[in-house]
Amino acid sequence: MIKIKKLALSACITSTIALSGITAVNASSESPNDWPQYHRTSDAWRYSPLDQINADNIKKLKVAWIHQPGDIQMGLQATPIVVDGIAYYIGPNNNVFALDAATGKQIWHYQADLDAIVDEVFYVAASRGVTVGHGNVYIGSLDGRFIALDQKTGKEKWSTQITDQEKCYGCLFSSPPQLAGDVLFGGTTGGDQPTQGKIFAVNAITGEKMWTFDILKKDDPKSWPGDSGEVGGSGAWLPGTYDEKTDTIFIGTSNAAPDFYGAEREGDNKYSASLLAIEPKTGKLKWAYQEIPHDVWDYDSAYEALSLNVNGKDVLVHLNKSGYVFVLEKDTGKVENVWPLAENINFVKGIDPKTGELIGRVDMPEGKETTICPYLLGARSWNHGAYNPNTGLWYTNAMEVCNIVVPAPQEHENVGIAGLYLGVSKLVAVPPPGKKASARLDARDPITGRLKWSVDYPLPGLGSVLTTGGNLVFNGDPYGVIHGYNAENGKEIWNFNAGSGIRGGIVSYSVNGKQYILAATGFGSHAPGFMASAFPEVSGLPGGAALVAFTLED
Repeated sequence: MIKIKKLALSACITSTIALSGITAVNASSESPNDWPQYHRTSDAWRYSPLDQINADNIKKLKVAWIHQPGDIQMGLQATPIVVDGIAYYIGPNNNVFALDAATGKQIWHYQADLDAIVDEVFYVAASRGVTVGHGNVYIGSLDGRFIALDQKTGKEKWSTQITDQEKCYGCLFSSPPQLAGDVLFGGTTGGDQPTQGKIFAVNAITGEKMWTFDILKKDDPKSWPGDSGEVGGSGAWLPGTYDEKTDTIFIGTSNAAPDFYGAEREGDNKYSASLLAIEPKTGKLKWAYQEIPHDVWDYDSAYEALSLNVNGKDVLVHLNKSGYVFVLEKDTGKVENVWPLAENINFVKGIDPKTGELIGRVDMPEGKETTICPYLLGARSWNHGAYNPNTGLWYTNAMEVCNIVVPAPQEHENVGIAGLYLGVSKLVAVPPPGKKASARLDARDPITGRLKWSVDYPLPGLGSVLTTGGNLVFNGDPYGVIHGYNAENGKEIWNFNAGSGIRGGIVSYSVNGKQYILAATGFGSHAPGFMASAFPEVSGLPGGAALVAFTLED
Protein backbone atom coordinates (compact mmCIF):
# COMPACT_ATOMS: atom_id res chain seq x y z
CA MET A 1 0.00 0.00 0.00
CA ILE A 2 1.31 3.43 -0.92
CA LYS A 3 0.64 6.13 1.63
CA ILE A 4 0.99 9.89 1.32
CA LYS A 5 2.66 11.75 4.15
CA LYS A 6 1.38 15.00 5.56
CA LEU A 7 2.91 18.20 4.22
CA ALA A 8 6.19 19.19 5.80
CA LEU A 9 6.19 22.85 6.73
CA SER A 10 9.82 23.38 7.65
CA ALA A 11 12.85 23.63 5.43
CA CYS A 12 15.66 21.10 5.75
CA ILE A 13 18.30 23.82 5.50
CA THR A 14 17.71 27.52 5.09
CA SER A 15 19.18 28.91 1.90
CA THR A 16 19.85 32.46 0.81
CA ILE A 17 18.15 31.61 -2.49
CA ALA A 18 14.34 31.76 -2.35
CA LEU A 19 12.16 29.34 -4.29
CA SER A 20 10.11 32.24 -5.65
CA GLY A 21 13.19 33.43 -7.52
CA ILE A 22 13.37 30.40 -9.83
CA THR A 23 12.66 31.22 -13.46
CA ALA A 24 12.33 28.94 -16.47
CA VAL A 25 15.42 28.96 -18.66
CA ASN A 26 15.21 26.14 -21.19
CA ALA A 27 11.75 24.61 -20.82
CA SER A 28 10.52 25.81 -24.21
CA SER A 29 13.75 25.43 -26.16
CA GLU A 30 12.49 22.27 -27.87
CA SER A 31 9.18 21.50 -29.58
CA PRO A 32 6.61 20.77 -26.84
CA ASN A 33 5.31 17.86 -28.95
CA ASP A 34 8.64 15.99 -28.83
CA TRP A 35 10.90 14.31 -26.31
CA PRO A 36 14.05 14.91 -28.37
CA GLN A 37 16.81 14.12 -25.87
CA TYR A 38 17.47 12.07 -22.76
CA HIS A 39 15.98 14.53 -20.24
CA ARG A 40 13.82 16.21 -22.98
CA THR A 41 15.76 19.48 -22.61
CA SER A 42 19.35 20.24 -21.69
CA ASP A 43 18.33 21.55 -18.26
CA ALA A 44 17.63 17.92 -17.17
CA TRP A 45 14.11 18.78 -15.97
CA ARG A 46 12.28 15.76 -17.42
CA TYR A 47 9.31 18.09 -17.79
CA SER A 48 6.85 18.08 -20.69
CA PRO A 49 4.78 21.28 -21.08
CA LEU A 50 1.93 19.31 -22.68
CA ASP A 51 -1.33 19.65 -20.74
CA GLN A 52 -4.00 17.85 -22.77
CA ILE A 53 -3.76 15.05 -20.20
CA ASN A 54 -4.31 16.70 -16.84
CA ALA A 55 -5.45 16.15 -13.29
CA ASP A 56 -9.10 16.51 -14.29
CA ASN A 57 -9.19 13.92 -17.09
CA ILE A 58 -6.34 11.52 -16.28
CA LYS A 59 -8.82 8.82 -15.25
CA LYS A 60 -9.73 8.52 -18.95
CA LEU A 61 -6.20 7.35 -19.84
CA LYS A 62 -6.14 4.06 -21.74
CA VAL A 63 -3.47 1.91 -23.38
CA ALA A 64 -2.82 3.11 -26.93
CA TRP A 65 -0.22 0.51 -27.93
CA ILE A 66 2.48 -1.83 -26.62
CA HIS A 67 5.81 -2.73 -28.20
CA GLN A 68 7.97 -5.61 -27.00
CA PRO A 69 11.67 -5.84 -27.97
CA GLY A 70 11.64 -9.64 -27.70
CA ASP A 71 14.60 -9.80 -25.29
CA ILE A 72 13.94 -9.26 -21.58
CA GLN A 73 17.44 -9.80 -20.18
CA MET A 74 18.08 -7.15 -17.50
CA GLY A 75 14.71 -5.53 -18.27
CA LEU A 76 14.07 -2.30 -20.11
CA GLN A 77 16.20 0.56 -18.72
CA ALA A 78 15.91 3.04 -21.58
CA THR A 79 14.38 6.48 -21.82
CA PRO A 80 12.56 6.62 -25.19
CA ILE A 81 13.25 9.50 -27.59
CA VAL A 82 10.36 10.91 -29.67
CA VAL A 83 10.89 13.25 -32.62
CA ASP A 84 8.29 14.23 -35.27
CA GLY A 85 5.95 11.37 -34.44
CA ILE A 86 8.64 8.65 -34.38
CA ALA A 87 9.70 6.93 -31.15
CA TYR A 88 13.24 5.54 -30.87
CA TYR A 89 14.40 3.25 -28.09
CA ILE A 90 16.93 0.57 -27.25
CA GLY A 91 16.19 -2.80 -25.70
CA PRO A 92 18.51 -5.37 -24.11
CA ASN A 93 21.70 -6.33 -25.97
CA ASN A 94 21.69 -3.17 -28.08
CA ASN A 95 18.51 -3.88 -30.04
CA VAL A 96 17.35 -0.52 -31.42
CA PHE A 97 13.83 0.22 -32.69
CA ALA A 98 12.02 3.02 -34.50
CA LEU A 99 8.23 3.03 -34.06
CA ASP A 100 5.26 5.04 -35.26
CA ALA A 101 4.60 6.94 -32.03
CA ALA A 102 0.84 7.05 -32.66
CA THR A 103 0.35 3.33 -33.29
CA GLY A 104 3.46 1.52 -32.07
CA LYS A 105 3.99 0.02 -35.53
CA GLN A 106 7.62 -0.91 -36.04
CA ILE A 107 9.42 1.10 -38.75
CA TRP A 108 12.86 -0.47 -38.41
CA HIS A 109 14.96 -2.62 -36.09
CA TYR A 110 18.74 -2.68 -35.70
CA GLN A 111 20.60 -5.48 -33.94
CA ALA A 112 24.20 -4.62 -33.12
CA ASP A 113 26.75 -7.26 -34.11
CA LEU A 114 28.47 -7.42 -30.72
CA ASP A 115 31.84 -8.90 -29.83
CA ALA A 116 31.52 -12.17 -27.92
CA ILE A 117 33.23 -10.56 -24.94
CA VAL A 118 29.95 -8.89 -23.96
CA ASP A 119 28.77 -12.25 -22.61
CA GLU A 120 31.56 -12.21 -20.02
CA VAL A 121 31.25 -8.71 -18.54
CA PHE A 122 29.53 -7.76 -15.28
CA TYR A 123 27.41 -5.03 -16.90
CA VAL A 124 25.66 -7.40 -19.25
CA ALA A 125 22.83 -6.70 -21.73
CA ALA A 126 21.48 -3.35 -20.54
CA SER A 127 21.38 0.09 -22.17
CA ARG A 128 19.71 3.29 -20.99
CA GLY A 129 18.82 4.88 -24.30
CA VAL A 130 19.67 6.41 -27.66
CA THR A 131 20.46 9.92 -28.88
CA VAL A 132 18.93 11.45 -32.02
CA GLY A 133 20.43 14.25 -34.12
CA HIS A 134 22.07 15.12 -37.45
CA GLY A 135 19.79 12.58 -39.15
CA ASN A 136 21.27 9.82 -37.00
CA VAL A 137 20.36 7.62 -34.07
CA TYR A 138 23.42 7.18 -31.85
CA ILE A 139 24.15 4.42 -29.36
CA GLY A 140 27.00 3.49 -27.06
CA SER A 141 27.53 -0.25 -27.41
CA LEU A 142 28.17 -3.03 -24.94
CA ASP A 143 31.45 -3.79 -26.71
CA GLY A 144 32.86 -0.28 -26.38
CA ARG A 145 31.79 1.53 -29.56
CA PHE A 146 29.94 4.67 -30.58
CA ILE A 147 27.59 3.78 -33.46
CA ALA A 148 25.55 6.03 -35.78
CA LEU A 149 22.42 4.66 -37.48
CA ASP A 150 20.50 6.32 -40.28
CA GLN A 151 17.45 7.87 -38.59
CA LYS A 152 15.10 6.88 -41.44
CA THR A 153 16.30 3.35 -42.17
CA GLY A 154 18.22 2.12 -39.12
CA LYS A 155 21.17 1.15 -41.30
CA GLU A 156 24.60 1.60 -39.76
CA LYS A 157 26.43 4.70 -41.04
CA TRP A 158 29.59 4.40 -39.00
CA SER A 159 31.00 2.56 -36.00
CA THR A 160 34.00 3.78 -33.98
CA GLN A 161 35.76 1.47 -31.54
CA ILE A 162 36.46 3.50 -28.43
CA THR A 163 37.69 0.99 -25.84
CA ASP A 164 39.28 -2.46 -25.62
CA GLN A 165 37.57 -4.60 -23.00
CA GLU A 166 40.29 -7.22 -23.12
CA LYS A 167 42.51 -4.60 -21.48
CA CYS A 168 39.95 -2.34 -19.80
CA TYR A 169 37.36 -4.26 -17.78
CA GLY A 170 33.99 -2.53 -17.65
CA CYS A 171 34.91 -0.08 -20.41
CA LEU A 172 31.60 -0.37 -22.19
CA PHE A 173 28.77 2.09 -22.75
CA SER A 174 25.54 1.44 -20.86
CA SER A 175 24.33 5.04 -21.27
CA PRO A 176 23.78 6.79 -24.61
CA PRO A 177 26.46 9.28 -25.71
CA GLN A 178 25.14 12.83 -25.88
CA LEU A 179 25.43 15.63 -28.45
CA ALA A 180 27.18 18.95 -27.92
CA GLY A 181 26.64 20.43 -31.37
CA ASP A 182 28.79 18.32 -33.73
CA VAL A 183 30.52 16.61 -30.80
CA LEU A 184 29.29 13.23 -29.51
CA PHE A 185 30.55 12.49 -25.99
CA GLY A 186 30.14 9.92 -23.24
CA GLY A 187 31.85 7.94 -20.49
CA THR A 188 32.21 4.24 -19.75
CA THR A 189 30.45 2.20 -17.13
CA GLY A 190 33.06 0.38 -14.99
CA GLY A 191 33.46 2.73 -12.04
CA ASP A 192 33.67 -0.21 -9.62
CA GLN A 193 36.42 -1.99 -11.52
CA PRO A 194 40.22 -1.53 -11.74
CA THR A 195 40.07 0.87 -14.68
CA GLN A 196 40.97 4.46 -15.49
CA GLY A 197 37.83 6.57 -15.80
CA LYS A 198 37.68 8.50 -19.06
CA ILE A 199 35.27 10.58 -21.15
CA PHE A 200 35.44 10.22 -24.92
CA ALA A 201 34.35 12.44 -27.81
CA VAL A 202 34.02 11.86 -31.55
CA ASN A 203 32.84 13.94 -34.48
CA ALA A 204 29.08 13.29 -34.59
CA ILE A 205 28.99 13.47 -38.39
CA THR A 206 31.97 11.26 -39.26
CA GLY A 207 32.69 9.26 -36.11
CA GLU A 208 36.31 10.45 -36.12
CA LYS A 209 37.88 10.53 -32.66
CA MET A 210 38.30 14.05 -31.26
CA TRP A 211 39.53 13.87 -27.66
CA THR A 212 39.76 11.78 -24.51
CA PHE A 213 39.43 13.34 -21.06
CA ASP A 214 41.29 11.48 -18.31
CA ILE A 215 39.15 11.80 -15.18
CA LEU A 216 41.90 10.61 -12.84
CA LYS A 217 44.44 13.31 -12.00
CA LYS A 218 47.29 10.81 -11.97
CA ASP A 219 50.05 13.42 -12.36
CA ASP A 220 49.26 14.73 -8.86
CA PRO A 221 50.85 12.41 -6.21
CA LYS A 222 48.85 14.14 -3.47
CA SER A 223 45.66 13.07 -5.24
CA TRP A 224 46.70 9.61 -6.48
CA PRO A 225 49.92 8.44 -4.77
CA GLY A 226 52.08 5.83 -6.47
CA ASP A 227 50.30 3.96 -9.24
CA SER A 228 46.88 4.00 -7.51
CA GLY A 229 45.48 6.18 -10.30
CA GLU A 230 46.09 3.41 -12.84
CA VAL A 231 43.16 1.47 -11.40
CA GLY A 232 41.19 4.25 -9.67
CA GLY A 233 37.80 3.70 -11.36
CA SER A 234 35.79 6.95 -11.34
CA GLY A 235 33.94 6.48 -14.64
CA ALA A 236 31.33 8.93 -15.96
CA TRP A 237 28.69 6.28 -16.52
CA LEU A 238 25.50 8.33 -16.85
CA PRO A 239 24.60 10.82 -19.63
CA GLY A 240 25.95 14.32 -19.27
CA THR A 241 24.19 17.44 -20.52
CA TYR A 242 25.26 20.18 -22.93
CA ASP A 243 24.56 23.82 -22.14
CA GLU A 244 24.48 25.68 -25.46
CA LYS A 245 24.43 29.13 -23.86
CA THR A 246 27.83 28.65 -22.21
CA ASP A 247 29.07 25.96 -24.64
CA THR A 248 29.72 23.60 -21.73
CA ILE A 249 29.36 19.88 -21.08
CA PHE A 250 28.30 19.04 -17.53
CA ILE A 251 28.96 15.45 -16.52
CA GLY A 252 29.38 13.65 -13.20
CA THR A 253 31.91 11.00 -12.24
CA SER A 254 31.68 7.95 -10.01
CA ASN A 255 33.46 6.71 -6.91
CA ALA A 256 37.16 5.98 -6.63
CA ALA A 257 38.24 2.32 -6.64
CA PRO A 258 38.67 0.18 -4.67
CA ASP A 259 35.38 1.50 -3.38
CA PHE A 260 35.63 0.89 0.37
CA TYR A 261 39.37 0.43 0.93
CA GLY A 262 40.94 3.86 0.93
CA ALA A 263 44.38 2.76 2.13
CA GLU A 264 45.15 1.73 -1.45
CA ARG A 265 44.72 5.35 -2.65
CA GLU A 266 45.46 7.88 0.11
CA GLY A 267 44.73 11.40 -1.11
CA ASP A 268 41.69 13.30 -2.32
CA ASN A 269 41.46 11.15 -5.50
CA LYS A 270 40.49 13.87 -7.98
CA TYR A 271 38.35 13.84 -10.07
CA SER A 272 36.39 10.95 -8.62
CA ALA A 273 32.95 11.76 -7.15
CA SER A 274 32.96 15.12 -8.94
CA LEU A 275 30.87 17.25 -11.26
CA LEU A 276 32.89 18.40 -14.28
CA ALA A 277 32.43 21.32 -16.69
CA ILE A 278 34.19 20.58 -19.99
CA GLU A 279 34.74 22.52 -23.21
CA PRO A 280 33.15 20.32 -25.92
CA LYS A 281 35.42 21.09 -28.88
CA THR A 282 38.70 20.55 -27.03
CA GLY A 283 37.90 18.39 -24.01
CA LYS A 284 39.57 20.95 -21.73
CA LEU A 285 38.34 21.25 -18.15
CA LYS A 286 36.59 24.53 -17.32
CA TRP A 287 36.01 23.66 -13.67
CA ALA A 288 35.49 20.68 -11.39
CA TYR A 289 33.80 20.35 -8.03
CA GLN A 290 34.61 17.26 -5.98
CA GLU A 291 31.64 16.49 -3.75
CA ILE A 292 33.22 13.60 -1.83
CA PRO A 293 37.03 13.86 -1.53
CA HIS A 294 38.72 10.50 -0.84
CA ASP A 295 35.41 8.65 -1.14
CA VAL A 296 35.49 5.38 0.83
CA TRP A 297 31.71 4.81 0.84
CA ASP A 298 30.91 4.36 -2.90
CA TYR A 299 29.19 7.74 -3.28
CA ASP A 300 29.06 8.45 -7.00
CA SER A 301 28.48 11.92 -8.40
CA ALA A 302 27.31 10.57 -11.75
CA TYR A 303 23.69 11.73 -11.51
CA GLU A 304 21.87 14.42 -13.51
CA ALA A 305 22.71 18.11 -13.09
CA LEU A 306 19.46 20.10 -12.91
CA SER A 307 19.90 23.59 -14.38
CA LEU A 308 17.89 26.48 -12.88
CA ASN A 309 17.97 30.26 -12.84
CA VAL A 310 17.44 31.65 -9.34
CA ASN A 311 17.16 35.38 -8.76
CA GLY A 312 19.12 35.96 -11.94
CA LYS A 313 21.86 33.47 -11.07
CA ASP A 314 22.34 30.23 -13.02
CA VAL A 315 22.81 27.23 -10.73
CA LEU A 316 23.11 23.46 -10.97
CA VAL A 317 21.29 21.16 -8.55
CA HIS A 318 23.17 17.90 -8.25
CA LEU A 319 22.28 14.84 -6.15
CA ASN A 320 25.16 12.74 -4.85
CA LYS A 321 24.71 9.10 -3.81
CA SER A 322 25.61 10.20 -0.28
CA GLY A 323 22.09 11.57 0.11
CA TYR A 324 23.25 15.19 -0.08
CA VAL A 325 22.16 17.58 -2.82
CA PHE A 326 24.73 20.17 -3.92
CA VAL A 327 23.60 23.52 -5.35
CA LEU A 328 26.48 24.96 -7.37
CA GLU A 329 27.07 28.18 -9.26
CA LYS A 330 26.86 27.17 -12.93
CA ASP A 331 29.76 29.26 -14.23
CA THR A 332 32.29 28.37 -11.52
CA GLY A 333 31.15 25.33 -9.52
CA LYS A 334 31.12 27.42 -6.33
CA VAL A 335 28.89 26.01 -3.58
CA GLU A 336 25.63 27.88 -3.04
CA ASN A 337 23.96 25.38 -0.70
CA VAL A 338 24.05 21.74 0.39
CA TRP A 339 21.00 19.96 1.76
CA PRO A 340 20.15 16.35 2.76
CA LEU A 341 17.65 14.28 0.79
CA ALA A 342 18.29 11.22 2.95
CA GLU A 343 16.94 11.04 6.48
CA ASN A 344 19.57 8.54 7.68
CA ILE A 345 23.13 9.78 7.13
CA ASN A 346 26.05 8.80 9.34
CA PHE A 347 29.16 8.71 7.10
CA VAL A 348 29.71 12.31 8.19
CA LYS A 349 28.25 14.48 10.92
CA GLY A 350 27.29 16.94 8.23
CA ILE A 351 28.38 18.95 5.19
CA ASP A 352 28.91 22.69 5.49
CA PRO A 353 26.16 24.26 3.32
CA LYS A 354 28.36 27.26 2.52
CA THR A 355 31.65 25.53 1.67
CA GLY A 356 30.74 21.90 0.96
CA GLU A 357 33.32 20.71 3.49
CA LEU A 358 32.70 17.24 4.95
CA ILE A 359 32.44 17.52 8.74
CA GLY A 360 33.28 14.58 11.02
CA ARG A 361 34.10 11.88 8.45
CA VAL A 362 33.61 8.26 9.50
CA ASP A 363 36.51 6.24 8.12
CA MET A 364 35.92 2.52 8.47
CA PRO A 365 38.59 0.37 10.21
CA GLU A 366 40.05 -2.44 8.11
CA GLY A 367 38.71 -5.88 9.04
CA LYS A 368 35.94 -4.54 11.29
CA GLU A 369 32.21 -4.11 10.70
CA THR A 370 30.90 -0.58 10.31
CA THR A 371 27.31 0.35 9.51
CA ILE A 372 27.26 3.19 6.98
CA CYS A 373 24.23 5.17 5.81
CA PRO A 374 23.23 5.56 3.02
CA TYR A 375 24.25 2.30 1.33
CA LEU A 376 26.08 1.71 -1.94
CA LEU A 377 23.01 2.34 -4.15
CA GLY A 378 22.64 5.75 -2.52
CA ALA A 379 19.68 7.70 -1.22
CA ARG A 380 18.44 7.13 -4.77
CA SER A 381 19.65 4.88 -7.56
CA TRP A 382 20.58 6.32 -10.98
CA ASN A 383 16.93 6.78 -12.01
CA HIS A 384 16.28 10.49 -12.48
CA GLY A 385 14.05 13.05 -10.83
CA ALA A 386 11.85 15.65 -12.58
CA TYR A 387 11.36 19.40 -12.07
CA ASN A 388 8.13 21.26 -12.81
CA PRO A 389 8.49 25.04 -13.40
CA ASN A 390 4.81 25.62 -12.61
CA THR A 391 4.97 24.17 -9.10
CA GLY A 392 8.64 24.97 -8.52
CA LEU A 393 9.08 21.44 -7.17
CA TRP A 394 11.62 18.70 -7.87
CA TYR A 395 10.15 15.20 -7.71
CA THR A 396 12.54 12.39 -6.89
CA ASN A 397 12.53 8.87 -5.54
CA ALA A 398 14.43 8.23 -2.31
CA MET A 399 15.17 5.30 -0.02
CA GLU A 400 16.49 4.79 3.49
CA VAL A 401 18.93 1.87 3.56
CA CYS A 402 22.37 1.34 5.09
CA ASN A 403 25.09 -1.29 4.65
CA ILE A 404 27.43 -3.23 6.90
CA VAL A 405 30.93 -2.88 5.49
CA VAL A 406 34.15 -4.69 6.33
CA PRO A 407 36.97 -3.04 4.34
CA ALA A 408 39.74 -5.35 3.15
CA PRO A 409 42.64 -5.15 0.70
CA GLN A 410 42.03 -6.59 -2.76
CA GLU A 411 44.57 -7.46 -5.44
CA HIS A 412 43.38 -5.71 -8.57
CA GLU A 413 45.36 -8.13 -10.73
CA ASN A 414 43.00 -10.90 -9.63
CA VAL A 415 39.80 -9.07 -10.51
CA GLY A 416 38.39 -10.78 -13.60
CA ILE A 417 36.43 -9.18 -16.40
CA ALA A 418 33.18 -9.78 -14.50
CA GLY A 419 34.61 -8.96 -11.09
CA LEU A 420 34.26 -5.83 -8.97
CA TYR A 421 37.07 -3.95 -7.27
CA LEU A 422 35.22 -3.10 -4.06
CA GLY A 423 37.87 -3.65 -1.37
CA VAL A 424 35.58 -5.48 1.07
CA SER A 425 35.33 -8.85 2.78
CA LYS A 426 31.70 -8.17 3.73
CA LEU A 427 29.06 -5.88 2.23
CA VAL A 428 25.40 -6.33 3.19
CA ALA A 429 22.45 -3.97 2.80
CA VAL A 430 20.58 -3.48 6.08
CA PRO A 431 17.83 -1.22 7.46
CA PRO A 432 18.91 1.94 9.30
CA PRO A 433 19.72 1.15 12.95
CA GLY A 434 16.52 0.73 14.95
CA LYS A 435 14.30 1.33 11.90
CA LYS A 436 12.87 -0.40 8.86
CA ALA A 437 14.24 0.06 5.38
CA SER A 438 11.88 2.44 3.60
CA ALA A 439 11.26 4.25 0.33
CA ARG A 440 9.29 7.22 -0.94
CA LEU A 441 8.65 9.78 -3.68
CA ASP A 442 9.41 13.33 -2.54
CA ALA A 443 8.32 16.74 -3.86
CA ARG A 444 10.90 19.31 -2.76
CA ASP A 445 12.18 22.80 -3.32
CA PRO A 446 15.36 21.97 -5.28
CA ILE A 447 17.32 24.88 -3.79
CA THR A 448 16.54 24.55 -0.07
CA GLY A 449 15.33 20.95 0.16
CA ARG A 450 12.06 22.05 1.74
CA LEU A 451 9.58 19.16 1.57
CA LYS A 452 6.12 19.89 0.12
CA TRP A 453 4.75 16.34 0.04
CA SER A 454 5.94 12.75 0.13
CA VAL A 455 4.43 9.38 -0.79
CA ASP A 456 5.63 6.22 0.98
CA TYR A 457 6.50 3.15 -1.14
CA PRO A 458 6.91 -0.46 0.08
CA LEU A 459 9.83 -0.91 -2.35
CA PRO A 460 12.10 1.83 -3.77
CA GLY A 461 11.04 3.41 -7.03
CA LEU A 462 13.75 2.59 -9.58
CA GLY A 463 12.32 4.32 -12.66
CA SER A 464 12.79 7.93 -13.75
CA VAL A 465 10.06 10.44 -12.87
CA LEU A 466 8.04 12.50 -15.38
CA THR A 467 6.19 15.73 -14.66
CA THR A 468 3.96 17.65 -17.09
CA GLY A 469 2.16 20.92 -17.76
CA GLY A 470 -1.07 19.10 -16.91
CA ASN A 471 -0.19 19.36 -13.20
CA LEU A 472 0.85 15.70 -13.12
CA VAL A 473 3.69 13.53 -11.84
CA PHE A 474 4.23 9.99 -13.14
CA ASN A 475 6.34 7.41 -11.32
CA GLY A 476 6.70 3.64 -11.57
CA ASP A 477 7.44 1.03 -8.92
CA PRO A 478 9.17 -2.40 -8.91
CA TYR A 479 5.82 -4.22 -8.95
CA GLY A 480 5.05 -2.75 -12.36
CA VAL A 481 2.49 -0.16 -11.27
CA ILE A 482 2.69 3.24 -12.99
CA HIS A 483 1.30 5.94 -10.68
CA GLY A 484 -0.13 9.32 -11.65
CA TYR A 485 -0.17 12.05 -8.98
CA ASN A 486 -1.45 15.57 -8.62
CA ALA A 487 1.77 17.60 -8.83
CA GLU A 488 0.60 20.12 -6.22
CA ASN A 489 -0.42 17.82 -3.37
CA GLY A 490 0.76 14.28 -4.19
CA LYS A 491 -2.71 12.76 -4.32
CA GLU A 492 -2.72 9.60 -6.47
CA ILE A 493 -5.36 10.02 -9.17
CA TRP A 494 -4.48 7.22 -11.63
CA ASN A 495 -2.50 3.99 -11.84
CA PHE A 496 -1.90 1.12 -14.24
CA ASN A 497 -0.34 -2.31 -13.63
CA ALA A 498 2.13 -3.09 -16.43
CA GLY A 499 3.02 -6.50 -14.99
CA SER A 500 6.76 -5.98 -14.51
CA GLY A 501 8.62 -3.27 -12.62
CA ILE A 502 9.68 0.12 -13.95
CA ARG A 503 13.44 0.70 -14.32
CA GLY A 504 13.50 2.98 -17.39
CA GLY A 505 12.12 6.42 -18.20
CA ILE A 506 8.57 7.72 -18.59
CA VAL A 507 8.10 10.47 -21.22
CA SER A 508 5.32 12.44 -22.90
CA TYR A 509 4.81 13.65 -26.47
CA SER A 510 2.06 14.61 -28.93
CA VAL A 511 1.19 13.31 -32.42
CA ASN A 512 -1.57 14.84 -34.58
CA GLY A 513 -2.85 16.85 -31.64
CA LYS A 514 -3.08 13.86 -29.27
CA GLN A 515 -0.90 13.65 -26.17
CA TYR A 516 0.68 10.36 -25.10
CA ILE A 517 2.43 9.06 -22.00
CA LEU A 518 5.09 6.47 -22.85
CA ALA A 519 6.59 4.19 -20.21
CA ALA A 520 9.53 1.79 -20.46
CA THR A 521 8.53 -1.21 -18.34
CA GLY A 522 10.31 -4.44 -17.42
CA PHE A 523 12.27 -4.96 -14.21
CA GLY A 524 16.00 -5.52 -14.35
CA SER A 525 19.53 -4.24 -13.61
CA HIS A 526 21.84 -5.23 -10.76
CA ALA A 527 20.04 -3.03 -8.22
CA PRO A 528 17.55 -5.71 -7.04
CA GLY A 529 20.43 -8.01 -6.13
CA PHE A 530 22.18 -5.36 -4.06
CA MET A 531 19.03 -4.33 -2.18
CA ALA A 532 17.49 -7.79 -1.63
CA SER A 533 18.81 -8.22 1.93
CA ALA A 534 17.07 -4.98 2.96
CA PHE A 535 13.98 -5.50 0.76
CA PRO A 536 13.63 -9.32 0.42
CA GLU A 537 10.48 -9.06 -1.71
CA VAL A 538 12.38 -7.48 -4.58
CA SER A 539 14.19 -10.72 -5.45
CA GLY A 540 11.00 -12.54 -6.47
CA LEU A 541 9.55 -9.94 -8.83
CA PRO A 542 8.97 -10.94 -12.48
CA GLY A 543 11.14 -9.70 -15.32
CA GLY A 544 9.88 -8.33 -18.60
CA ALA A 545 10.41 -5.69 -21.27
CA ALA A 546 7.68 -3.64 -22.95
CA LEU A 547 7.15 -0.09 -24.11
CA VAL A 548 3.60 0.94 -23.14
CA ALA A 549 1.89 4.06 -24.54
CA PHE A 550 -1.21 5.69 -23.04
CA THR A 551 -3.60 8.33 -24.36
CA LEU A 552 -7.07 9.68 -23.50
CA GLU A 553 -10.19 7.88 -24.61
CA ASP A 554 -11.77 9.48 -27.70
